[in-house]
Amino acid sequence: MRIEVQVPEVGESISSGVLSVWHKKNGEQAHAGEALFSLETDKISTEVNAPESGVVSTLVSEGDEVRIGQVVATIEVVSARMVPASPSLAEPKKAPMAASFASSEEEREKKKEDGFPPKEVEIKEDSRITRKRLSPLRKKIAAQLVSSQQSAAILTTFNECDMSAVIRIRKHLQGEFQKQHKVKLGFMSFFIKAAVSALRAVPIVNSRIEGDELIQNHFYNIGVAVGTERGLIVPVLRDCEQRSFADLERELLSFAMKARSGKVALEDLQDGIFTISNGGVYGSLLSTPILNPPQSGILGMHKIQERTAVMQGQIVIRPMMYLALSYDHRIIDGKEAATFLVHIKDCVENPARLLLVP
Repeated sequence: MRIEVQVPEVGESISSGVLSVWHKKNGEQAHAGEALFSLETDKISTEVNAPESGVVSTLVSEGDEVRIGQVVATIEVVSARMVPASPSLAEPKKAPMAASFASSEEEREKKKEDGFPPKEVEIKEDSRITRKRLSPLRKKIAAQLVSSQQSAAILTTFNECDMSAVIRIRKHLQGEFQKQHKVKLGFMSFFIKAAVSALRAVPIVNSRIEGDELIQNHFYNIGVAVGTERGLIVPVLRDCEQRSFADLERELLSFAMKARSGKVALEDLQDGIFTISNGGVYGSLLSTPILNPPQSGILGMHKIQERTAVMQGQIVIRPMMYLALSYDHRIIDGKEAATFLVHIKDCVENPARLLLVP
């Protein structure tokens, strides 16, 4: 019996993806539940398992873009009753598999000869440049970023904050915090709590446009941008107003480990209402972050750098960080954006006020 293997649905907004890896090659035996292939979309990477045990015949190549519901392989299922008792009668069964495998290899070679190189092959023009095909996945990411800029009136406002108080707290409490909670106290949990406080103080930032309607959110799911080898993903920490600093740090660590191993699930990326991106971990001093649709605001953190500042008439050296808030100007006015960012600054410079955030 031969069954078809289709690309499964992985989310309402996802209609296609890239079949990046065949874990079972053409002609190989797969067991039910084993990883058959990996599917990459512009949001997640997921493994698709074999529905039945049998011999795999692949219908698309690694690196091909595939649609949800598309048949990408067949599995020849052989039940115990169908297996011949005599070994001599079983031998002819191997021939079609070998032929199928050879045919597949010939097709791949023909594609190379016809000028369709595999995904990783470089097309060299001369010694001065190297030209590569843009992967379908990178095309999707590029299209999404362009769509974000074309579908919203994005404006960015800037400020800077003195990180001295947060640095002192972390230095003073780090040992006890780690001992009690088994996780480090980082900077991000302070900014998440500050974002929750600012969203409550300026609720228009916690809204979005949907058609001709303005949707106001009354929950606080904060997305945190994480860089991976595949590109940027934004896992979402839910109900941050109810979470402790330790809760947030544990979940951030969990997401980082998932991202490195490619185990982030689609549900981990959904339902965010505001995003925080920390370009400072890569040394960025200042940037203008792009909105994560349909959200109306994104906060950019940057590198902490010692700079001179004037405080109470004295020139002092302080660890400073530039902050950037990109927002949808269709919804949020400049006054509201500036008020929001100043609230973030005040929370970070006076972290004791974060104790007032439930």
